[in-house]
Amino acid sequence: MKPLLSVRNLSTRFDTFDGSVYAVNDVSFDLKAGETLAVVGESGSGKSVTMLSLLGLLPRSTWVTGSAIFAPEGFELDLLSVSKAELNSLRGNKISIIFQDALRSLNPVMTVGEQITESLITHHQYNKNGAHKRAVELLEMVGIAQPDKRYYAYPHMFSGGMRQRAMIAIAISCTPDILIADEPTTALDVTIQAQIVELTRRLQQDLGIAVIWITHDLGVVAGLADRVMVMYGGTGVEIAPVDLLYENPGHPYTAGLLGAIPSIAGSSADRLVSIEGAPPDLFQEPRHCQFAWRCRYVFDRCWKEKPPGYIISPGQVVKCFYDGREKTPRVEE
Repeated sequence: MKPLLSVRNLSTRFDTFDGSVYAVNDVSFDLKAGETLAVVGESGSGKSVTMLSLLGLLPRSTWVTGSAIFAPEGFELDLLSVSKAELNSLRGNKISIIFQDALRSLNPVMTVGEQITESLITHHQYNKNGAHKRAVELLEMVGIAQPDKRYYAYPHMFSGGMRQRAMIAIAISCTPDILIADEPTTALDVTIQAQIVELTRRLQQDLGIAVIWITHDLGVVAGLADRVMVMYGGTGVEIAPVDLLYENPGHPYTAGLLGAIPSIAGSSADRLVSIEGAPPDLFQEPRHCQFAWRCRYVFDRCWKEKPPGYIISPGQVVKCFYDGREKTPRVEE
């Protein structure tokens, strides 16, 4: 089946007064219709910048290269080469995003209902009454009580969880093909986090939307994602089906992330894994493995070239010169 979104060799560079920041480097992945892809990694690994690059939401002093073929039923185009007008017609309509900080993302001087109707009127030519009715339905769909009254509320009158639900209502208003959720549970307590995750899962199933879920917590995506892409230093170091990734991680960084998740099943003597060292300096153009400074399996080849993607299992691709299963460096091809 042809992917809904096929990203190849995506690289993003910011030009600053201090030099160029190589934020995203040679990232490739596919997204199928209706599936959930989790993008996982520590802060600064390039997760959000990757998705903002696809949507053209970065500053003008940004260089983006590669390709991102978006192919819903009926047409096909490259998101990185279309005009600004074409991209505007897709954002919020065919591809939507739930931003990380709902309070900063929502307009404080517009009611929540007005912000939902904006997309409906712009993309689907709803009239005022029809947009109002649909917005109330969407607020009810995302679990906000008394939606007809909450329509007229301002963002500061909502709790953190309610604001996140309002952001989801805006994002799904036009029933997009792809929903990008940029750490939507950040700063929420664990109970509300679970509710937002369950809400997203239900909406994804009901509406048939493909979801890209960005997070730094592998524990959150265990029951949510179909596949996981692990990012480090602006590079996608591993991508695999979620069950396979948890059972047999192929990259040392992935293993480190999994080892840092607390478990109530383990012995009290078991210690969480600590990945020593610091992330790479993104002012330096990557010329070798970005994880080499922190990897306990590092050897000479890791410092000389960037690892390609090795297929180690069906659907599992790892960028690492060390074969964790054979416990030996990979043989040069």
